[in-house]
Amino acid sequence: MRQWEQATWATGQTESEVIRRVGEIVARRALAMTRAGDQILILAGKGHNGDDARLAEPHLRDRKVALLNVVDPASSLTEFVPLAERRSKLIIDGLFGIGLNRALDAKWVRFIEQINETRIPILAVDLASGLNADTGEPFGAALKASVTLTLGAIKAGLLSPAAWPFVGRLEVAPEIGLVPCPFDTELNWTLAEDFFYYPPPRLVVAHKGTFGHLAIIAGSLGYHGAAVLASRGAQRARPGLVTLCVLENVYDPVASQLQAVMVRPYLREPDLPDSSTAILCGPGLASDDLPASLKSSIVTLWQKSTLPMIVDASALDWLPNGPTTTDALRVLTPHPGEVARLLQTSSAKVQADRPAAVRELSRCFGNCWVVLKGHQTLIGRSEGKIFVNSSGNPFLAQGGSGDVLAGFIGGLLAQPELQSDAEKVLRYAVWQHGAAADQLQETRANWTVENLVESLGSFGR
Repeated sequence: MRQWEQATWATGQTESEVIRRVGEIVARRALAMTRAGDQILILAGKGHNGDDARLAEPHLRDRKVALLNVVDPASSLTEFVPLAERRSKLIIDGLFGIGLNRALDAKWVRFIEQINETRIPILAVDLASGLNADTGEPFGAALKASVTLTLGAIKAGLLSPAAWPFVGRLEVAPEIGLVPCPFDTELNWTLAEDFFYYPPPRLVVAHKGTFGHLAIIAGSLGYHGAAVLASRGAQRARPGLVTLCVLENVYDPVASQLQAVMVRPYLREPDLPDSSTAILCGPGLASDDLPASLKSSIVTLWQKSTLPMIVDASALDWLPNGPTTTDALRVLTPHPGEVARLLQTSSAKVQADRPAAVRELSRCFGNCWVVLKGHQTLIGRSEGKIFVNSSGNPFLAQGGSGDVLAGFIGGLLAQPELQSDAEKVLRYAVWQHGAAADQLQETRANWTVENLVESLGSFGR
């Protein structure tokens, strides 16, 4: 960021103009988090981060604004308490920016702890005050933001699991008046505007065959709902056809819940349609009495099929290490616990360095694509860029959410026109999944995975 700023100042752009623009951007986000008449408390330090917060004040129309310039935390604490007790609806945090490089003294720690104890929502400007921008570790204490609006680009520390309790929802304000970013990085943040006019428009002369045929192998006794959710997720991507292959003992409850999806029962091995253009395996294949022939048939498909193949959930554990015999597209969609099993490590180690886990898992399975689910879902392979998803919220942590995502990915990758850019398909699918959850959370607090299916694919353009 510092190098990017220096490149900008060299063009004649001024710091004051960038700070003025940031103030407007911060104000817009603060307005979105409050209502007319609400009180907003601005906490501004003595650096540029404080200037960013201060310059939000003129743009906070229809709000009651209290500005507290904080130099000495001990004296400011006595001023803060009555301001907080006036039922402030939001605190704008402009105390410290990326320049903080040493542990906070006891007075600052106490001030920050007192702010956190109020539980007033916090909008952090650039990063939550007290965090190390490079490592994500607190310098003794850090504010617990509801939203962190980081400026220009993500700071590496904000992607660290150590920072997550303090970052809250991470958002980026990319257009703050700097020159186009002159740097390329391993980790890249996904934005909604990455998907304008995507997927591409469909030709008016198209038919079902134009948009592919997804074959799904899913569902078992006690877990048949996963097959239904995966199928419905696939439908939201609107491939031409979807065929679901299920064990015979769950055919009736599965088929009775689906209309447009064709359901094929089997006893030992699934019979995939000849017209299939992609395969999804795994959702709901968790019963203890699965036939051994099912597992071996999925392994054979993984190793030899020329079709794109997505493997999710229990089927991940059946895959052999090493490359496949074809160059066909392969995608794994694990959560951290599944990655830990596949790499024979712990979930804690996976979470400690999620990009490294993506790299290693991809290497183990023939340079396949990996969608490492969870907070800030990662999409990448053993080499090249890794993309960090920006959408979603903790309420996606419901049974069936991953089945819906796997189906949606499968429905997209079944479409021949989209198969040439798997990276964009995967990024789009993950972003849509999170965006649907975000929209639901804004409109109804008690939404379920079934509601997620109904909203999936509705955002963008």
